Amino acid sequence: METTRRVGVLVGSLRKGAFSRRIAEVLIEMAPPGLTLEIIEIGGLPLYDPDIDDGAVPATWVRFRAEVAAVDAVLFVTPEYNRSMSAALKNALDVGSRPYGSNAWAGKPAAVVSISPGAMGGFGANHHLRQSLVFLDMPTMQQPEAYLGHVDKLLGAAGGPIDAATGRFLDTFLARFAQWIATNAAA
Repeated sequence: METTRRVGVLVGSLRKGAFSRRIAEVLIEMAPPGLTLEIIEIGGLPLYDPDIDDGAVPATWVRFRAEVAAVDAVLFVTPEYNRSMSAALKNALDVGSRPYGSNAWAGKPAAVVSISPGAMGGFGANHHLRQSLVFLDMPTMQQPEAYLGHVDKLLGAAGGPIDAATGRFLDTFLARFAQWIATNAAA
């Protein structure tokens, strides 16, 4: 019997109708057998402040940390803002990794999909995010890399990939991620 792994999906853009959310929804629909993908919302997280962790911790932080702790792996879908990830995504990483010694991310297999309407597909955001994931002790899938350039042209009116090549690539990416999780997930 195959084990079903829960994958938390973090969407780096808060914009209504964001390309990254639309790609995340496509990936959720395409999930291979054995993976269940679910979005973990980051929009309502107050900015991380260590002083708050010493007092009345916001309920949104408690909820978020528990949701991250409950998944087997994490898929990040990030836009590129100024050659980096969004402030909302960086804040989510900080909230989930604190207080010191309570890193909810530790040991969770991860993968990154970066998107951009530009040609480079969020290359800067992808690699900047990966730097943080190393410190957070998240084994991050190396290949295939996923940079979706010209994302505004990849998504049709229904939200899915409009060409067969993009669909095949995303299928391959998800299948490899499932293998990565199986190899790296805690028993």
